[in-house]
Amino acid sequence: MRRESLLAGSVSVLTISLVAIGSLSLAISYKRLIGPTLLLLGLLSLVPLRLFGRSIKSCSADITFGAIDTGFLGIAALIGASFAGVLGAIVGGAAGDAITDGFAGLWEGKVAQHLRARGIREARTPLSASMGKMAGCFLGIGLLLTVVWTIVGI
Repeated sequence: MRRESLLAGSVSVLTISLVAIGSLSLAISYKRLIGPTLLLLGLLSLVPLRLFGRSIKSCSADITFGAIDTGFLGIAALIGASFAGVLGAIVGGAAGDAITDGFAGLWEGKVAQHLRARGIREARTPLSASMGKMAGCFLGIGLLLTVVWTIVGI
């Protein structure tokens, strides 16, 4: 657990954030690439966990939280944007975030109970909590936008 310190988590979050800003600033001009880029960022966010010897499975509660939270927040923002443009997206995203935090927390707790019942170490550390949630958030919104913009064509 010592290897999964606040410093390791901070460096990992900063590194992935810089990669995200750079890659999304390029992908933003190509609507259909945004979802897949976010999915790749989600997978990239799992790398620090493995580098520091943490199993991905042990972080599945955080990944689940992030995916549900940001996936449904994306839906709320898209609905808000369709009604009131940018302001609607902001309000929809903000209200959606509060609502989805509650629902995602339910699933995060359920997954954590499931892991403990099977003897899988899932104790939260700065690295595991940050990278797990970051990966889940990227994966949740990446899947949503890939489906909505690429497959469905909205």
